[in-house]
Amino acid sequence: MDDRSRELADFLRTRRGRITPDQAGLPADGRVRRVPGLRRDEAARLAGVSTEYYTRLEQGRAQNPSPEVLEALARALQLDAAEREHLTDLLARPAPARRAPAGPQRVRPGLHLMLQTLDHVPAFILGRRTDVLASNRLAREVLTDFDALPATRRNLARYYLLDPEARVRVGDWKRIAAETVAILRLEAGRHPDDRRLADLIGELTLKSPEFSAWWNDHRVLRRTHGTKHYHHPLVGDLTFSYESFQVPGDAEQTLCVYNVEPSSDTAQALRLLTSWTAPQPTETTGTTEERGA
Repeated sequence: MDDRSRELADFLRTRRGRITPDQAGLPADGRVRRVPGLRRDEAARLAGVSTEYYTRLEQGRAQNPSPEVLEALARALQLDAAEREHLTDLLARPAPARRAPAGPQRVRPGLHLMLQTLDHVPAFILGRRTDVLASNRLAREVLTDFDALPATRRNLARYYLLDPEARVRVGDWKRIAAETVAILRLEAGRHPDDRRLADLIGELTLKSPEFSAWWNDHRVLRRTHGTKHYHHPLVGDLTFSYESFQVPGDAEQTLCVYNVEPSSDTAQALRLLTSWTAPQPTETTGTTEERGA
């Protein structure tokens, strides 16, 4: 079994393993259960396919299943939107056009200007592999100064999982870190030939004690919206309602904005943080005429 087939088999196995017969609406049959969730024959019955065909699917031996079969599997395994997308990616034959481009991603000037305009809240742009392509000053203050890192090390997953400071700054660190791994898993299904993504996964496997367990869970997630908490050493606890937007014209760039309630403690803390960390104007000595220009 090749890597792609093994990935598909593990994904289907973990998805059916999380669903009990009761959750699937199946009556008890009195048989001794040797698996935590659905058996293969039960998953096949719910999807309306033969057990033999489902087994071939789970072993990566069934080629080009129809959209109807994919939809039936998604319903049977109770997949959410991200999981349906991941299943489609895993069952598709990787094509050269879908491989991640080898060149670096660039953020267009208008988006850099947008980040400057959003100077009252943290905002940043993520690319493939959760690479941080650009960030405004408050994002660098609240999370970490990505601009101070080498370009190849500016990565959100690497920060969450490998930087000891992240465990202190990020509230509910375990949840956020696990969700970030699920985002990487979704990208890996879409770009199986991305060498830099494979290198990142290898690095996280070696250096993060928690990464392997989360990775092997085969959870997938797409960035959307939610709540995040941070603890800043200068201004204390911060609460954000974040929104993620796919950048128009580039499906592989995501604008992330950490919004705050205007009159909240977090809004006040950000105003203090802005005033304390604002760049100081460059001092000059005298007027142009006095300097002899």
